[in-house]
Amino acid sequence: MNALIVEDEELAVRKLRKLLTEVAPDLLVAGVTASIDDTVDWLENLRTTGQPEPDLIFLDIELADGQSFEIFERTTVRSTVIFTTSYDEYALQAFKVNSIDYLLKPVQREDLQRSLKKYEDLRQRSTETPSLNIEKLLQQLQSQVSRDFRQRFLVRQGQRMLSVEVGEIAYFYTEDRYSFFAMHTGQKFLVDYTLDELSDALDPARFFRINRGVIVTHQAVEQIQPYFGNRLALQLKPIFDKEALVSREKVSDFKQWMGK
Repeated sequence: MNALIVEDEELAVRKLRKLLTEVAPDLLVAGVTASIDDTVDWLENLRTTGQPEPDLIFLDIELADGQSFEIFERTTVRSTVIFTTSYDEYALQAFKVNSIDYLLKPVQREDLQRSLKKYEDLRQRSTETPSLNIEKLLQQLQSQVSRDFRQRFLVRQGQRMLSVEVGEIAYFYTEDRYSFFAMHTGQKFLVDYTLDELSDALDPARFFRINRGVIVTHQAVEQIQPYFGNRLALQLKPIFDKEALVSREKVSDFKQWMGK
């Protein structure tokens, strides 16, 4: 197995090489490139000379001459991609969906071992190289990274107003055509937004709309049980006094979201 490292920081290259030597001594680093131009030239030179392409590419997102996504627009990438990135949590979900894995910089030994094991498991189960949908990835990054998601809500508590951060909220729900949220403490408040508006305003990495009337966080899901009609029944905390059912068409996406 061989790999290409695409990274413009010499220190990061040295550290990744050292970690690869420790955790995957049989892996050969076939090349190191530091820019979009160098990477495109390196890959196309392989094809011109008839050499095999790398099994893996460790791809940094931010390079000196731009974002490495441009590589995919300028040449065909057949190798399996593992991103190395300094992006924040909003973008990481997109990387996770569209590549076999991502490594948050600075790269840690345990994370690298996990990624390589994941690659080996995928390779053993399939003869095809795990593909990267770069167009879908870019769409998700644009929708997630560039947006400012709601960080807090202003609600009324008696005669005063209270600012509640989204991290304190367990779930949102509708009741009698009004929208409410329940905090992890069990307190409940009325909010002046519909669930459609909330779905657009909340970070999808933290909130999931399980049906037309409920939006949950990971922390709120205490139990998951099968339910008739190919749905799922959730037990929420704090206790939700109505059924919290994941609609049939959302079950697959919900399972993927819960596993992130």
